[in-house]
Amino acid sequence: MAPELVEYLLYEPEDSGILWIKFNRPERQNAIFVPESLAALGDYLRAGDADPKVRVMVITGVGKAFCAGIDLKPGASRFLESISGGPDDSRERFIYNVYPYFEAISETRKPTIAMVNGAAVGMGMDIALRCDIRMGGDYTRFFTYQNVGQVIENGGSYFLPKLAGLGRALELAFTGGFLKAEQAYQWGILNHLVAADQLEAETRALCQKIIDSPPLVQWINKRIMRRALDCDLKTVQDLCANASGILFASEDSAEATKAWAEKRPPVFKGR
Repeated sequence: MAPELVEYLLYEPEDSGILWIKFNRPERQNAIFVPESLAALGDYLRAGDADPKVRVMVITGVGKAFCAGIDLKPGASRFLESISGGPDDSRERFIYNVYPYFEAISETRKPTIAMVNGAAVGMGMDIALRCDIRMGGDYTRFFTYQNVGQVIENGGSYFLPKLAGLGRALELAFTGGFLKAEQAYQWGILNHLVAADQLEAETRALCQKIIDSPPLVQWINKRIMRRALDCDLKTVQDLCANASGILFASEDSAEATKAWAEKRPPVFKGR
């Protein structure tokens, strides 16, 4: 069932199994309304998760930018308005109006790809870092919050050192917060760096590889690997041992074995 749609965020499922979620304010470099755009993004991801026809979800931007972060134009984002006016006001805004929506990106069971087709600024960078995979082109750029005098937020300060290493993450934080595509690729922030005119085609090719693989394995492996970021080895081994029985008893496992014996492509159903 499709979510309630908004004009500033497109929801475009394809018969191929790809769901495209696109920031749609190219005249504002796809700057987002907060919390409205984040809430819609969470709704779209949950709808894609629930749709059995969707196998992989791609987040990108319409036009020349991925996402310019929060729209700083006066009156555009309720996040910039005071909740209580008290000394704890900033924390309240993040806890109630921002963080739950970012968690929705990390907690989707299906694979997510950020196709970073241009600048990813502030919250736009945080959204890309929360996705499972990042694809970049010649015009991909990452900007932190230095220009507004803030630290890297919304999980970015957690995921960036995990992807790039602590030293590189701190270098970015110390030197102005601007990262070009080639450096982002070298640091491991981008999984793939391709020519700009090949970005969509290469993203589609990666999606097809994902679609051709058993979904249950993907979903469970994703959950284990994300939990492994904060677990010790024995805990991860226990999670894998538990998963083994679930997967062995699945219809997809039987289909994989049968397809191999019959020398044909398997047809997976996520069951």
